[in-house]
Amino acid sequence: MGAFLDDYAVVGAIFVAAMLLASAMLGVNAFMRPRVPAREKGITYESGVDPVGEGWAQSTIRYYVYAFLYVIFAVDAVFLFPWAVVLERLGAAAAVEMAIFIAIVLVGLVYAWRKGVLSWTR
Repeated sequence: MGAFLDDYAVVGAIFVAAMLLASAMLGVNAFMRPRVPAREKGITYESGVDPVGEGWAQSTIRYYVYAFLYVIFAVDAVFLFPWAVVLERLGAAAAVEMAIFIAIVLVGLVYAWRKGVLSWTR
């Protein structure tokens, strides 16, 4: 049991050292940085454009669709790469299951393509 707890002690020591190092770096930064108060530092700054008007702006739903498609294909990659590493050990059944998974993802891609989501101009 002692060797088991020694592993946790090492992890705990590394965690404590990381917290102390991060706190020390932030403390030194707070101590050494120049303090020049100015009104301009408190205003909102967005991509070089001065803040004018309200903070609410309308955007098209297409950006959310692009983000959703990206998430779908990122999740696909998360499943595909580990599966490819152990494919030989898993056998033919795993290859069939992955083919079904990729087919479902391709159906989603074809659907998005036919709806015109993937075209940049309309």
